[in-house]
Amino acid sequence: MAATASFCMTDAGPSVWITRARPGAEETAARVAARGFAPVVAPLLEARPVGEGPVDLAGIGALAFTSARGVEALAGRSPVRDLPVFTVGPATARAAREAGFARVVSGNGDVEALADLIADRAPRTGAILHAAAVQPAGDLVGDLVRRGVPARALAVYETVLADPSVILPDLPQLAAALVHSPRAARALAAFLADRPTPRLRLLALSPAVAQPLAGLKCDGIAVAPFPNDASLLNLL
Repeated sequence: MAATASFCMTDAGPSVWITRARPGAEETAARVAARGFAPVVAPLLEARPVGEGPVDLAGIGALAFTSARGVEALAGRSPVRDLPVFTVGPATARAAREAGFARVVSGNGDVEALADLIADRAPRTGAILHAAAVQPAGDLVGDLVRRGVPARALAVYETVLADPSVILPDLPQLAAALVHSPRAARALAAFLADRPTPRLRLLALSPAVAQPLAGLKCDGIAVAPFPNDASLLNLL
């Protein structure tokens, strides 16, 4: 973990780059602003729905979501709201409740811990459906199957690379960048490869997120002790 950075100041406080995709970016930005920093929302990834038509949930005993984008995409393709729902963390749980799901149980932000939670509390009738990205960050279905829980994944959205330079201010004015996923970290590493940022501190959600950032010319990399937004923001 790097030493504390000397933050670049603006009238609203040090500028913090929010790299995650929307809609999560806005939630993180609000939390950053509440801590006295100036959020700069310039996603490295964009989420787009995939697939058309209604989703058949026959034989499904519970739903699993690892992102708010998965909730939004599935909710738009099925009117079913009475199945038990398991989410990776509180933000995704909130998205599920706002979408109309009433029976929502939240994990603490880790896919493996979510698999443990589902294995312990999911109904024993029907399979678990993970409404996921085309390229999910973890292997929730594999983790569940290894625990003896029938599960399958349905890709309901994809994340594509975005160009943050379109809306990003001068990099030297940024004090820190928040990075939430390994894929975003890889995109950030490519973006910064020929843009040395000696005053920019990189804050990663987990060791897996931090790994692609190694070697960048920045003010250092810090890793959240727990894989959730609150823990990440505490690094500020």
